Amino acid sequence: MAIPRYFADVFCHAFNEARGSQVKVFAWQYLSLAAASFVIVGALTPYCRRLAIRNEIYDAPNSDHKTHKEPVPYLGGIAIIVGTIVVAYGALVVKEYSAKNLALATSVMAPALILGLVGLWDDIRNLAPLPRLLVQTTVGIFTAILLIETHTVGVPTGHPWVDGFITLLWIVGITNSINFFDNVDGGAAGTLAISSIALAYVGYQGGQFFVAALSAVVAGATVGFLLWNKSPARIYMGDAGALFLGVLIATLTIRFHPHTLSKWTSFSTKILIMAVPILDTSVAVTSRLLRKMSPFQGGRDHLSHRLIRAGLHRPFAVLLLWVMTAAFSLCAVLVPKTSKLTEEYVVIGAMSLWVFLYFAFLSTPDA
Repeated sequence: MAIPRYFADVFCHAFNEARGSQVKVFAWQYLSLAAASFVIVGALTPYCRRLAIRNEIYDAPNSDHKTHKEPVPYLGGIAIIVGTIVVAYGALVVKEYSAKNLALATSVMAPALILGLVGLWDDIRNLAPLPRLLVQTTVGIFTAILLIETHTVGVPTGHPWVDGFITLLWIVGITNSINFFDNVDGGAAGTLAISSIALAYVGYQGGQFFVAALSAVVAGATVGFLLWNKSPARIYMGDAGALFLGVLIATLTIRFHPHTLSKWTSFSTKILIMAVPILDTSVAVTSRLLRKMSPFQGGRDHLSHRLIRAGLHRPFAVLLLWVMTAAFSLCAVLVPKTSKLTEEYVVIGAMSLWVFLYFAFLSTPDA
């Protein structure tokens, strides 16, 4: 499949940015990248669905924490992985291919692909939580070392060991948050689409073209998959898609450097973009620990489950999660555009809302 040459311009600029060049990038080029991944993932997903049905690879409602009534095919993650990689590397190959550029792209895509393949194996064979966690930790350590050695941590503390620990914790934490959050039709795909759009925008506004370009690709891929995953879902992304997207969005956010006037608001901007998946995991894990359950044990204690038990129909519960994501993402977008005092007020207000929601959701019935 031929990719028009102008799709590659954004990645060309992204790699030039890594070498210190100052270039002009147009918004329509990012839209082109998003459109390309949208079309490819949207077109591949029904083929992956048929492949899953043919091989009887389903998410069956055979445990208490499942909310769907009929088996739903997996393997949607294959479409997401293929679409994202094809657009990213296709753009690279078409314009200014070099070993340095290839290494830069692979430094982000390879860890995501590795965990995506582990997730695919889990979808087919059902891995235990410990092997998955070990692979996630290994990938996190590798990525942390790479980012520190190449000086591409977005908001460094000045202490390599602290940066390494924060990066490892962020990558493993966000990866698991996205995996946990994929518990209702359209929930994870729609939320990631909104978060990646916000990340692409702030990356573009801040001249961080590499982050913006890959975020645009992720946005297009997740929206393309959402066409098939919205309620009632005809296919799930499975662990393959959730782990792939989790590592990818975690790496991009840790690389992102917000142009804020205060360092603590720079850290907070990344958290705001991922606020809802973090909230979902925090509520679920706290609830399980209070009930003396394993945090890795499935349950109907996620935000979506609690909203549905509160009386919301499933599509409206998902829509509310999207609105929450959009609200926090809007705060992240506004922070770099204001004065120091205003950006601190915005972050404090958003974090206060997050804490309120945490206790509000935690006070609802667990099941």
